Amino acid sequence: MKFWDSILGRYLADSESESQQIGVLAGIPLLGLDALSSSAYGIEAAMTVLMVVGSTSLGYVIPIGGIIIALLITVFISYRQTIEAYPSGGGSYTVAKENLGEFSGLLAAAALMLDYLLTVAVGIAAGVGALISALPILQAHTLSLCLIILFMITLINLRGIKESSTAFMIPTYLFIVSLVSVLSYGVLKSLLAHGSPIPNEPLPALATAAVQTPITTWLLLRAFASGCTAMTGVEAVSNGVKSFRPPVVDNARRTLSIIIFVLIIMLAAIAYLSVAYKISVTDPSLAGYESVVSQIVRAIVGKGVIYFITIGATIVVLALSANTAFADFPRLCQIVATDNFLPHIFAERGRRLVFSFGILTLSILAAILLIGFGGVTDRLIPLYAIGAFLAFTLSQSGMVIHWKKIGAKAHFGKLAVNSIGALATAGTLIVVLVSKFTEGGWISVTVVPLLLFFFYSVHRHYQEVTREIVTSEPLSLLHTEEPIVIVPFRNWSKPTRKALGHAMQLSSEVYAVHVFNSDYPDQKLESDWKNYVLDPIENSTAKMTIPKLIKLANPYRKLFGSLLAFIDEIERQSPHRRIAIVIPQLSVRRWYHYLLHNQRAVLLNAVLLIRRDPKILVVSVPWFLDT
Repeated sequence: MKFWDSILGRYLADSESESQQIGVLAGIPLLGLDALSSSAYGIEAAMTVLMVVGSTSLGYVIPIGGIIIALLITVFISYRQTIEAYPSGGGSYTVAKENLGEFSGLLAAAALMLDYLLTVAVGIAAGVGALISALPILQAHTLSLCLIILFMITLINLRGIKESSTAFMIPTYLFIVSLVSVLSYGVLKSLLAHGSPIPNEPLPALATAAVQTPITTWLLLRAFASGCTAMTGVEAVSNGVKSFRPPVVDNARRTLSIIIFVLIIMLAAIAYLSVAYKISVTDPSLAGYESVVSQIVRAIVGKGVIYFITIGATIVVLALSANTAFADFPRLCQIVATDNFLPHIFAERGRRLVFSFGILTLSILAAILLIGFGGVTDRLIPLYAIGAFLAFTLSQSGMVIHWKKIGAKAHFGKLAVNSIGALATAGTLIVVLVSKFTEGGWISVTVVPLLLFFFYSVHRHYQEVTREIVTSEPLSLLHTEEPIVIVPFRNWSKPTRKALGHAMQLSSEVYAVHVFNSDYPDQKLESDWKNYVLDPIENSTAKMTIPKLIKLANPYRKLFGSLLAFIDEIERQSPHRRIAIVIPQLSVRRWYHYLLHNQRAVLLNAVLLIRRDPKILVVSVPWFLDT
């Protein structure tokens, strides 16, 4: 117990839940890392698509960045309204379910769950990739580094919401302060140089396409779709509203506002400085790759201490951006599980008042993804925006219906914002899906329906179970006679003695069943039975029914074959009586000792349950070992 307390922290009582609530300062690293870190690759993703047209691509970077920022502002306003309208949290799932119906809500949940899973895998892989680009000697340890970071983030989140937000506070604010300061200084230098600043260090020459590709509308739409990865994580705050301390709505909206404000500054500055310094996108799959952010920072301040602090903080934040998913995925699963569309264990809080099963599930799935792709998940990045924009669209559409329900005239401005947002995000979703379908978007088209099928299967099962077990009937007074009790045992021992004594308290008809074969003959059984059972009963002044010793041969060594046949025979002889199987078991002090004991007892218990005989009762009688 002390070991786990030192690793995960002591158990927290339900009354301590308020101590785990967070404010704005802690909310930014907890729920904003995914959104903030996307600034490091959003503009670059758009520029990468445009690199096929050579140096002329720079002319389109600022317009595309401007459109992405305009869309970001629209989504931001919508989610501020969502937080106010639905302070219980759940974000897109809750809004879509309440206003568009159950299916739409589950569709949003499936999209978000896929998005969160990719956030973990891609975020960690991106951070490790950036680290390896700085330290190529670590290339051979890519997967190991990814799994180590995943383990650390999982462990920190299992310790509680407050602990995880505190742990990530320093790198988050170091990233914000350093990058915003450098970018602001770069913009100032550019303005003083009339838009043509001189870089502190030589930059790669602008790439010239081997075959000049003409600018087309489709190419620009593809670039826009790639750049929209900068908007992932925007929905996180609306999903985790209940994490905040009172006033909940105000703290959540302030947190979202700060995250979006900082993100807009970063995106706008990166887009502007990419053009001002004539930044050339390099191929990440080739040696000598350098990110756009790295080139901009190097151009502004050179490759000195400030450069390494800024890029170091960027690398750390990229790797830790997975924390946003760990904050929201378990909470989303809890809400869906409460509605009976996921196993109820997802709704149970762990020792630190977090939804531990959701955290562990996300960690395991992300580990599988990382292992499957060897820690390099570039192919999964196109899926990012698909899940996010599907959730955006459903949320905005749901808010349109919400305002209509409570009075369209009174909330015309809000309805207009959400209507514009729904159309904009729906159009973006179509562009992203079509442009990224062959690059991995087909995975979303496959996975989301599978998740929906799983949700409905779980829900159908819970409905069937409820129909079967719920009753308003009074206590049944039928079949209240004592059961026939069977005690399987191997030899006379303290666990056997305790189990047999308990069996005799349950019924006057008790069978002590010993199954033997040539490998384990018990020559002492008859004498032990006489000395330890028959003689004490005969010498007792109390009237007791003597239990019957049954010896069953098992010449073919079939596991429980003879015992089950005996149980079936007793059931045939007494078809109207219940049969209780009392199983003696050892209770050990150390968990790993269970690997050495009770295998037969556990298997027998499982076999009896699998037989699904309503007249069979299974009773476990433990003997507590001191060893």
